[in-house]
Amino acid sequence: MRGDNLFSFPNPVNEVAARLVAGGVVAMSALALGLAQPWFLVPLAYGFWARVLTGPTLSPLGQLATRFGAKVLPFAPRPVPGPPKRFAQGIGAVLSTAALLTWLLAGWSVARFVLLPLIVAAGLESVAGFCLGCRLFAVLMAAGLIPERICLECADLSRRHAAAGGA
Repeated sequence: MRGDNLFSFPNPVNEVAARLVAGGVVAMSALALGLAQPWFLVPLAYGFWARVLTGPTLSPLGQLATRFGAKVLPFAPRPVPGPPKRFAQGIGAVLSTAALLTWLLAGWSVARFVLLPLIVAAGLESVAGFCLGCRLFAVLMAAGLIPERICLECADLSRRHAAAGGA
């Protein structure tokens, strides 16, 4: 269920749309690297912060993925818990902002290396459906560093295994 207003993060999240957003992140990052155009870091960082704060509402890439891409592709929506996806977007916000600040303070030759982990993580999400940020969220939850109340569905391992067809 979405929150009380348009500026809340969705829960659940459509995994198809999330993977499309990740593909867009890979494309923008690859363009920045391949064309040596660090200004791509500005919309990249903005998009991550917009998605962390409002879900797809203020994110052009999020809007494109949810309103068009996920509806056009021949894949059924796949709802997944929102809090781990928001956490992953937060990691992307930190990495893209770090790359942007590194470019401004130390130059593109250094900043492009800060972008590499973001490309790897977004590539894994987009191509394989493997969300590194979501896995880290689960580890932090298991360690008690993220309270169970943040994502009750995430904490209910029996529900996750049943949904995945496990025991």
